[in-house]
Amino acid sequence: QVQLMESGGGLVHPGGSLRLSCAPSPRTFRNYAMGWFRQDPGKEREFVVAISWSGTSTYTAESVKGRFTISRDNAQNTVYLQMNELKPEDTAVYYCAADDSYGIHWFGGRVRYWGQGTQVTVSS
Repeated sequence: QVQLMESGGGLVHPGGSLRLSCAPSPRTFRNYAMGWFRQDPGKEREFVVAISWSGTSTYTAESVKGRFTISRDNAQNTVYLQMNELKPEDTAVYYCAADDSYGIHWFGGRVRYWGQGTQVTVSS
């Protein structure tokens, strides 16, 4: 069983930055592709970014391309989501996710493990 713990959410002004972190179970971290989704109340869950287990390949949603970057540090067992140029429409609960495989199924949210989520609010 993989457990995921997100941190780093909060309130930020439009144009600001935040960095989210996700720390999965250390013993299995290197074996999993990792990613982030988000969901605003009343809306569908949305794919944001994903990264392969090696960190050499990423997928990024068009809505955040050029502003959000996913990275991972396998030595520290942590995956990061750097969010820059934040907009009010980025407001959502952000969920860390993990899966045994890396591929286009991530766009549809068909992944195995989910964190509890962390709130990101972009407001002036």
